[in-house]
Amino acid sequence: MYQVVPGGAGGTITDVIPKQKRTKDTRPLVGAGVIGLVLVIAAVTAWCYYIASLRKAELLKTQLLDLNKDGYIIRNQGGSIVFRMDFRSGTLDLDSCSKEGELLSCERTTDRKLNFFIETVRPKDTVQCYRVRWEELVPDIPVEHAMTYKFAHWYGGAVSAIQHWPVSISGQQAPKPFVTSDIYSNRNEFGGILESYWLSSNATAIKINNSVPFHLGWNDTEKTMSFQARYDDSPFKPNPGEASCAELSYRVCVGSDVTSIHKYMVRRYFNKPNKVPAKAMFRHPIWSTWALHKTNIDQEKLLTYAHNIRKHGFNCSHLELDDRYTSRYGEYQFDPMKFPNASAMFQKLKTDGFLVSLWTHPFVNYDSDNFHTCVERGLFVREPTGRLPALVRWWNGIGGILDFTNPEARDWFASHLRSLRSKYGVSSFKFDAGETNYLPWKFSTRTPIRDPSTFTRRYTEMAIPYNDRAELRSGYQSQNISCFFRPIDRDSVWGYEMGLKSLIPTVLTISILGYQFILPDMIGGNAYQNRTDGNGALPDRELYIRWLELSAFMPSMQFSIPPWEYDNEVVEIARKYTALHESIVAPRVLELAGEVLDTGDPIIRPLWWIATGDETAYKIDSQFLIGDDLMVAPVLEPGKQERDIYLPAGRWRSYKGERFDIKEPLHLTDYPVDLDEIAYFVWV
Repeated sequence: MYQVVPGGAGGTITDVIPKQKRTKDTRPLVGAGVIGLVLVIAAVTAWCYYIASLRKAELLKTQLLDLNKDGYIIRNQGGSIVFRMDFRSGTLDLDSCSKEGELLSCERTTDRKLNFFIETVRPKDTVQCYRVRWEELVPDIPVEHAMTYKFAHWYGGAVSAIQHWPVSISGQQAPKPFVTSDIYSNRNEFGGILESYWLSSNATAIKINNSVPFHLGWNDTEKTMSFQARYDDSPFKPNPGEASCAELSYRVCVGSDVTSIHKYMVRRYFNKPNKVPAKAMFRHPIWSTWALHKTNIDQEKLLTYAHNIRKHGFNCSHLELDDRYTSRYGEYQFDPMKFPNASAMFQKLKTDGFLVSLWTHPFVNYDSDNFHTCVERGLFVREPTGRLPALVRWWNGIGGILDFTNPEARDWFASHLRSLRSKYGVSSFKFDAGETNYLPWKFSTRTPIRDPSTFTRRYTEMAIPYNDRAELRSGYQSQNISCFFRPIDRDSVWGYEMGLKSLIPTVLTISILGYQFILPDMIGGNAYQNRTDGNGALPDRELYIRWLELSAFMPSMQFSIPPWEYDNEVVEIARKYTALHESIVAPRVLELAGEVLDTGDPIIRPLWWIATGDETAYKIDSQFLIGDDLMVAPVLEPGKQERDIYLPAGRWRSYKGERFDIKEPLHLTDYPVDLDEIAYFVWV
């Protein structure tokens, strides 16, 4: 029944049947429903988040590369991790990342804007490459990426005072400028021949772009190499008018094996020589005055040296007249006290069948008559403001260093070299120094240069007119200078620090960096005081013989301390190996030298070149190949007349006539090698 009751605002209230009171038994059902609803919402939310995460994860993958906020990894086709790079200069904000085709880009870190991208490039079926760039938008913020090197053995970078193959890293080093340096006097720096390129045994290679203000560091605890770009507290400079915003850009390429990926990188990214130096440089030894006479050379000593070469029955590519034939450094006239009749001397040498090259360098000392001329004409590298010439200290005093970015300085230097050639018939020059450590920390040049090592490149260009027989000890992007490059002076010692054991690792490193015409410095080393194993005056006799044997299998041989300074047996051994070099080594090297112009492939090769999946071959630093078919295993230890030899699978014939037809690599333990022998094997 309805009941009418008084209401308000002229209306009425209709009362329905009264609700029944809930019992206690219905309350759990309501609670369960609420909980169920919450769980459903949570599940839907989690699913949506999961789907979004999957989409983001898929977004941050490109081919075989996985990107995360702190770095990225690259896998090979088999799924194994072959490369890892961590970001040390910031954490990416992944919400700012996007992907378009093969380009993955990000616009922010967690605290600032930037330009970052990774682009996948597949230049050929067997090679996968990734272009990486991290560009800061705020000046003076360094960019640093840390590469983990524990996955493989690594090769390349630069020559060093203590040279190992593969690269051996110890201690910790904050990133420092990756520029050329004289490692004889600065043994903790990078060497005079360097390129920002590394190669690993797991078929991965990295090439830092030449435009990067590149600094390299390492940490052997973390097993990382730090690649850093910066302008602050650095000799690198931005281009005029540009802000000092650092950019780290590089390419990482992955191939099927270490040899094929290196071949790809060399063909794609390295300069190549455009001609082969004079064939005589490969066939006959160079004879230098340096280690024998140092700066005490004079006309009589040079003529006597030449006479003894012929007297003892040796051939000669050319004589190299080294340091101190002038009165002062920076002059280009013969010292009349030491060389009273230079013209007659050159004529005598020419009549006797000798070509002569002269030592030269980029310095003009302050006591030279040419110093004032160079200051007046603005031919020197200058201090940062550009108003004053910079004085530099080098191993022979204090002076200015010629600015080879300045066309006038280049012409002035070149004119003096041409004059020496014209007046005396000089065949070529030994271009010494050229490393950037002889520049001031801060400097200016006529043509501004961003990278200090560009100075090295400009200096090496001065050798081009003489590259048939020229010799350089520094190089940066200089492979196309097309002349012989040599490691810096070796000490007359057995070890890895500038000694005999350093030769093969150094030559292999230079080869991997694209320099194939290699002069491995003087047989026996330079006989410097307190850095010589032996009686002090001469290198140890056994050391000299082993050095001689190894040099016979290099692209070129160079004597300074002559074998007749020892005894007749050493002279006979020297005759034997100069003849072997001419008859067996030089023809093969010259054949390979012609191929270098097209391919850039090494003449002197590591064992892994023909044994790409061989873990043992990756670590061997005392054997090498000439091409693919001549394997050399010198004795490098004092007092030894045997050595262990690693023979890759194949068909080999030893120098003794033994044949090895092996399907698996073979260890020859305590293989006998007499003092007058070097073990070598020919592929048959």
